[in-house]
Amino acid sequence: MHEYSVCIALVEQAEKIAREHDAGRVELIVLRIGPLSGVEPPLLERAYPLAAAGTLAEGAELLFESAPVVVRCSQCGAETEAAPNRLLCGACGDYRTHLISGDEMLLARLELSQIEEDAT
Repeated sequence: MHEYSVCIALVEQAEKIAREHDAGRVELIVLRIGPLSGVEPPLLERAYPLAAAGTLAEGAELLFESAPVVVRCSQCGAETEAAPNRLLCGACGDYRTHLISGDEMLLARLELSQIEEDAT
């Protein structure tokens, strides 16, 4: 399952950041996913608990933000949003465009909690 390996990499990145900040736990992971990324959020949700088991990210809430498909027109230079299946310029309608965003999966935000020390 492709999403499981994506989750493993995500958990490793979240743990690395948590350790850099002396956090005891990852509480929230927010991912920004474009429709052309090849990643399916529902499958990520299903794979995440298994990938995070026994890590600082176990039990963390996983949220998704949608990233728009944005293209730059090579004819008029406009940057506009486009449909994932029609990468046409929104300004002039030309088909000669370059993808600016919409194919990414980014770790947008982490919320961490600190390690609580015993009062003994």
